[in-house]
Amino acid sequence: MISKLNLEHILFLDIETVPETEHFSGLDDTKQKLWELKSQYQRRDDFTAEEFYDRAGIWAEFGKIVCISVGYFTYQGDVRTFRVTSFYGDEMKILKDFKNLLISHFSQTRHLLCAHNGKEFDFPYIARRMIIHHIELPYKLNLFGKKPWEVPHLDTLELWKFGDYKTYTSLKLLTNVLGIPSPKDDIDGSEVFNVYYKENDIDRIVRYCEKDTIAVAQIFLRLRGDELLHENEIIHI
Repeated sequence: MISKLNLEHILFLDIETVPETEHFSGLDDTKQKLWELKSQYQRRDDFTAEEFYDRAGIWAEFGKIVCISVGYFTYQGDVRTFRVTSFYGDEMKILKDFKNLLISHFSQTRHLLCAHNGKEFDFPYIARRMIIHHIELPYKLNLFGKKPWEVPHLDTLELWKFGDYKTYTSLKLLTNVLGIPSPKDDIDGSEVFNVYYKENDIDRIVRYCEKDTIAVAQIFLRLRGDELLHENEIIHI
């Protein structure tokens, strides 16, 4: 029962990703051919591999992380706060800083990671990029040999499915039906490429990523039957 989990033991998170280079031509010949093969079923004959390249960020082999936002609850008596912070900029530094946070504050058995569609996207993407950068995986992301009940990951999408594996519910839709203020009041995932490479506005991406992290926490609260966070309870650090 998620209602029995200690909220202070959960790290909520969201990531934003982009293609590893701004232009398809920035890839070497081998990587271009590999992208053509990787994307052929998604783009079919509607787009060339080059035209489809702005979507490469969803694959860890062809993309990179530009922001990881995290949030966690703290309690002082009856006073609840949700602290939000972000790692952004150089991907190697992002990954190392995130790993250091896990090791220093969320390394115990009782600690859990939570994201929306995290089991399909955020968690494996972070792990794959760490391996690509020769960063040893922290315990919370190293799933080799773990039994399903030993995996320290929560997924609000999975919780909402209630065992139904045939459906996908976006974060935007779920916040809407649950009566949670929508985090999508600026950009959405499809615009991150342009904001990063064309506008060079990483601050805007960070704000967007932090709003999604807050939304994940809000969804988790609603699924528990808890009161939603108020603005004065959210602290950006």
